[in-house]
Amino acid sequence: MQAQNAVAYVDIRVFSHATEDETKVLDAVKRILASPYAEAIVFEKHVLSGHHGNPITFFDTRVKDKEALKTIVEEIAAHLNTLDKETLGSRLGEFSERGSLFIRLDKQAAFGGEFKLARVDPIRIHVRFKKNDIEEICRELGLIP
Repeated sequence: MQAQNAVAYVDIRVFSHATEDETKVLDAVKRILASPYAEAIVFEKHVLSGHHGNPITFFDTRVKDKEALKTIVEEIAAHLNTLDKETLGSRLGEFSERGSLFIRLDKQAAFGGEFKLARVDPIRIHVRFKKNDIEEICRELGLIP
C-alpha cells in the first residue's frame, strides 16, 4: 500500500473560546488545510458552556476525500519544522494509538501560517491509517525523519 493511500480519514477539531473570533479560529484551521480543499471542507458547529458558564464553540469535521486527505497530510509534512518532526518520531508512542496518529497544532501559529506542535488550546488532527504500521507510513509521508 502506498503511503499516500494509507490514510482512511482525517478528523479535525478545534475550540473557539468566548474571547476568540470564531471566523479567525476557522481561518487558522483552513490555513493548515491545503487549498482548494480548505474552503470545501464543512465544519459542524457545537455550542458548549465552559467551567464558569462562558460560551465555547467546538468545530469538527471528518475528511474522507482521497485527494483532500493526501493534500492535507502532505501540507502538514511539508510545513512542520524539523524539531517537531523529530519530536513526533522520537515520541511516536505518545502521539499514536491503534492505527491513529494524533497531532496537535498551535492555533495562534496556524493563523500566521506556521505549523507547530502544541499542547495548550490546539487544533486537533486525528489521522486514521488503513494499517497499523504507523512509523513506516509516517516516515514515507515525511511526517517523521
